[in-house]
Amino acid sequence: MTILMVLVGSSLIVVLNGLSAGQTKFVEDQLNQLGTDIVTVSSGQRSFRGGEQSAASITLNSVITSRINSLPYVKEVVPIYSGSVQLDSQGNTVNASVLSMNPDKILVMAPKLTFVEGSAIKPSDQSAILVGYNVANPPGSTSSLITVGQTVKASSSYTDTNGKPQRQTRGFIVSGIIELSGNNQIDRAVVINQEAGNLLLRKSSKFDSLMVVAQSSEFVDIVQKEITDIYGPTIGVSTAQSFLSLRASFTSGINSFILSVGTIALVVGAVGIITTLYTSVTERIREIGTMKAIGAQSKTILSLFLVEALIIGILGATLGLVIGIVAGYSFGSSLGTGLPGTSSIPPVYLPTDLLNVWLLSTGLSLLAGFLPAWKASQLPAIVALRRE
Repeated sequence: MTILMVLVGSSLIVVLNGLSAGQTKFVEDQLNQLGTDIVTVSSGQRSFRGGEQSAASITLNSVITSRINSLPYVKEVVPIYSGSVQLDSQGNTVNASVLSMNPDKILVMAPKLTFVEGSAIKPSDQSAILVGYNVANPPGSTSSLITVGQTVKASSSYTDTNGKPQRQTRGFIVSGIIELSGNNQIDRAVVINQEAGNLLLRKSSKFDSLMVVAQSSEFVDIVQKEITDIYGPTIGVSTAQSFLSLRASFTSGINSFILSVGTIALVVGAVGIITTLYTSVTERIREIGTMKAIGAQSKTILSLFLVEALIIGILGATLGLVIGIVAGYSFGSSLGTGLPGTSSIPPVYLPTDLLNVWLLSTGLSLLAGFLPAWKASQLPAIVALRRE
C-alpha cells in the first residue's frame, strides 16, 4: 500500500506534466504555422462605463486600409470579411466559417498550407471556393462530402433594414481542398474571393479584420505600436508572438499548480511511509534488540531502515513513471475523440522532467523514512529485548 501511494503521486505528476507540455507544444505548433510577420487588426473594441455601453466609432474600411498600408515597415494589408455559411453539396449540408479575402494571401496567413491534388487558387474568380479539410471531410464521415470541381451552394443569414431575417444563397465551384493543417481557423473554413464575400455576407464594404504584413518579423512590434498610437483603444491589434507570450505565462501558472497537486499526493505517500516504517519498528523491536546484542551498531540499524524506505521510494517512483507515461498517452489520444473539429494531443515527456519526478519521489520517501529509522537505531538493546 505504501508503494502504491508513492506510485500514485509520481504517476499523477508525470501524467499532468506530460499533458500540459503536450498542450503547450500543440498550441505553439499551430501558432507557429501562422506568419510570424503578421499583425491582425480587428474592428473597434467595446467597453462599459457607468452601466452604459460605449462602442468605438471606427469601422474598418478602405480608408483605414490605405492609412495602415502607408505606414513605414508595412509590406501590405489584406482586408478580410468573415462570417459563417451553410454549404449544400449533393444533398449533404455542412456548416463552415468564411474567410473572404484575396485567396492568394491564404499562404501568407499560413505559409505551410498544402492542397489536395488537382487544387488551384483562382484569386480573380468570384465563383471559385477553397474548402478546408474538415469541411470537405466532416469528422465521422466515411467519405469526402466535397471534392475538387464540384458545385456547392453557400447560404448566409442576415437581417434586412426592416429587422426581418433573410437568407442569401450563391453557387460556387470548388477549386481546391486544403489539406489538414491542425489549425481549426482554416480547417473548418472556406475561402472565397473578397468581392464574392462582400455580396454573400452583405458586409457593405465593412471589413471584419485586416491582415497587416510587416516587411519582416523584426518589425512586427514596431508596426503594432504604430497602429496603436494612431487609433488607440478604438481598434484591436494582436500578433502571433503576443499569443505565444500569453500562452507561456498561462502555462507557467498551470505547471506550478500541477506540480503542487502532485507534490501533495507524494506528501500523502510520505505519511504512509512514516506510518509503515513506524509500524515495522514496533513489530521488530525484539529483532532490533537481538541485532544490537550481537554487536550491530546504531548506524547499521539506521541504514537498514533507510534502505527499506529507499526501496519503497525507488519501486514507487519507477512504477509511477512507467504507468504515468502509459496513462498520459491513453488520455492524450482519447481527449477530443469524436468531437467535431478536435484532434488528439499527445503528451510530451522531457527526460529532465521525468528525472526530477523520480528524484523527488525517492528523495521524499527517504526523508519520510529517516525518523522511524532514527528511532529504531536509538533503541537500547536491553529495552528492546525486554519488549513482549
